[in-house]
Amino acid sequence: MNYDCKVLANLLFPDVTETIEDLEKRYPERDLKEGARVTRFAPSPTGYLHIGAFYTALVNLLTANATGGVSYLRIEDTDKKREVTDGVSAIVDGFKDFGVAFTEGVTGFGTESGNYGPYTQSLRAGIYHVVAKALVEQGLAYPCFCSAEALEAIREKQENGGALIRGYFGKWAKCRELTLEDIEKNLAEGKPWVLRLRSEGDEEKKIIFDDVIRGKIEMPENIIDEVLLKSDGIPTYHFAHAIDDHLMGTTHVIRGEEWLPSLAKHLQLFRYLGFKTPKYMHIAQIMRLDENGNKKKLSKRDMGANLDDYAKMGYCAEAVAEYVLTLLNSNFEEWRAANTTLPYTDFPFNIKKMSASGCLFDFQKLNDVSKNVLSRMSAEEVYAKYTAWASEYDAEMNALIIANPDYA
Repeated sequence: MNYDCKVLANLLFPDVTETIEDLEKRYPERDLKEGARVTRFAPSPTGYLHIGAFYTALVNLLTANATGGVSYLRIEDTDKKREVTDGVSAIVDGFKDFGVAFTEGVTGFGTESGNYGPYTQSLRAGIYHVVAKALVEQGLAYPCFCSAEALEAIREKQENGGALIRGYFGKWAKCRELTLEDIEKNLAEGKPWVLRLRSEGDEEKKIIFDDVIRGKIEMPENIIDEVLLKSDGIPTYHFAHAIDDHLMGTTHVIRGEEWLPSLAKHLQLFRYLGFKTPKYMHIAQIMRLDENGNKKKLSKRDMGANLDDYAKMGYCAEAVAEYVLTLLNSNFEEWRAANTTLPYTDFPFNIKKMSASGCLFDFQKLNDVSKNVLSRMSAEEVYAKYTAWASEYDAEMNALIIANPDYA
């Protein structure tokens, strides 16, 4: 760099006057007892609620409950291309149906509860810009004016050349060494730009990290100049989650194992931002057996992947939730036998009792759990739940049942 980074920061973000210190005053550390965990479930409003998402949400909720902490629901809606109409309501209503109540966060379409909001990322653009400006001032981020065509050309050259690492870095990072005059000229011409991280990672070096459930993990440092802000000023997931988890006081990031490849860039971001890194826990995916008896990920097309499937099949929400808990902790059934009247959310969940390998979804086991859940209900409860189900899914049977409720 041959320019004053603060000059560039003011050029890119002339309207930003706050600092990270100002944000931290607005979002002070939570006043919680020692050992209390703050967790979050942060879905994107891109469709129905997947059983795997419910599984992950329960881990977050129960981990916080077991320590007297806080669990919150954050909506990560920065990818507008994948968002579906009223996807937020589908998520919130799905959790309500299954008795899941977060301590704070999004409570419905346009509504929320808690002191660390907004809990919807698209409403936090100003916050991300404050942090982005700070990174530019420190020389840790820069504007990139490369077009989609230019980036595609880089990808093709890397593929044709057999590059082991592909992306925007090193000699491929054309905008990394632009002069201030070059940047001013591009801005004056109205060229769109994204903000990239100026990675100082070394592909020959590795990071060693302790995952809460998987133990020690070793992986190469991140060398890619990742996009932080897209051309519309909206952050990428990688950038937004680090800022939000810091300001919202998240102590444990509990998410699916598919995020493991991104861990190096996330740890790098926390280090560059000067934020304390939360503990990360990557949980295994729910698996099923295919026709050949081989384990495979439960996909969106499989029956039982969508939480709505269970209502259609006639399972009550309590049974599905308790079945998922048997997948999470092997001692849940023992606890349930000794605590027949307590809600499942009172279960003293223990992260250390989780398996690092994928659990297997089993409808027969679900049936057994469902039978036990129904056996603890009164006749009135079963009648009310059954008629509510039949009124939507079996009109003929519903007519017979409501015609003689006493007999039923």
